[in-house]
Formats: sequence, C-alpha cells, structure tokens
Amino acid sequence: MINYPKQLLGTLIAIVILLFVSQLAKRVIKRFVKKKAIDPNRKKVILNLSYILFFLITCIVLIFIWGIGLKDFIFFISSILAVLGVGFFAQWSILSNLTSSIILFFNHPVRIGDRIRIVDKDYEWVGVVKDITAFFVYMRTDNNEYISFPNSLVLQKAIEMLDPLVPPPIDDFTETIIDDETKISEIE
Repeated sequence: MINYPKQLLGTLIAIVILLFVSQLAKRVIKRFVKKKAIDPNRKKVILNLSYILFFLITCIVLIFIWGIGLKDFIFFISSILAVLGVGFFAQWSILSNLTSSIILFFNHPVRIGDRIRIVDKDYEWVGVVKDITAFFVYMRTDNNEYISFPNSLVLQKAIEMLDPLVPPPIDDFTETIIDDETKISEIE
C-alpha cells in the first residue's frame, strides 16, 4: 500500500528538523531582542524572514528526497531566477532594503526613539526615529515633519547619534488682552 516509505520518513524528518530549527531561531532572536532592547515589531520582521529561509531550504531538501532529478531541479531554479532577476532588476531596491533591514536589526546602533542626524550634502534631516520596518525608517524631524526613507539609505549615509531633545521650558506667563491698548500678564 505504501510505495514510498523512505521518502515519507525523509519528509517527516525534514519537517521535524524544520520545526526544531524554527523554534531554536525564535529563542535566539528573542534573547537578542531582550539583550539589545529592540522593538518587538522588528523582531516579527526578522522572524518572518528567517521562517521563509528555513521553509525554502526544507523545500529544496524535500525535492531531493522525492527524487526530482538534478537536471530538472536546475532547470526549474534557473527559470525561477530568470523571472526574479527581471523583477529585481526593475525593483532592485527591494532586495537591498530587506538586506539592510536585517543588518540594521543585528548590527546598527540606531534604535526606535533615538535622535539622529543624517549627514547629507543635500538635506538636513534631524529628528527622532519613530519606526523601523522591513523597508523603511520613519522619522519625526525637529520641524515636525514625518518622513520615511529606505533602510539602505541608513547604511549608505553617515548617521550622527544626538542627545535626546530637551523639551522646551513651560512658559509660566499667559497674556490676556483686555482692550486694544492694554495688555496684562498673569502668572498661572
């Protein structure tokens, strides 16, 4: 009745290994997030990318377990890569932004809530980092503008870490106009 016992056993082993490696990666990334005080949303992005990578590796292993010929597999992969190559040539920044996101997650000092200056000859961007996603960094500038720029820009430009912005002092005086000629200042 069962014609493929070795393949079924190999598939089961591959799936168990996939689950084990996924859980191990999840624990390692959680520890890293706690140690570096990284935003939980960024953790989700990195976990999803690692799950995709593990799934693709498992699929390749399963293809070989089930006896797909090497010639057929190489033909299939080259066809996929040709289509992806055309797509990435049109949108190469997608791949560079995903790669930059992973580098920013593990190895860059910029964190959500940091006040930074992007050193650029054309722009003067100074503000607080509000969010870092898979593709973009969002920042609220000192001019109260909400801007986004690609993650790859953070790796290409110099970033100056600044001290947190000191809030402006609260004015203890209010000005009340009584008529056109007289002004009174009162302490609140």
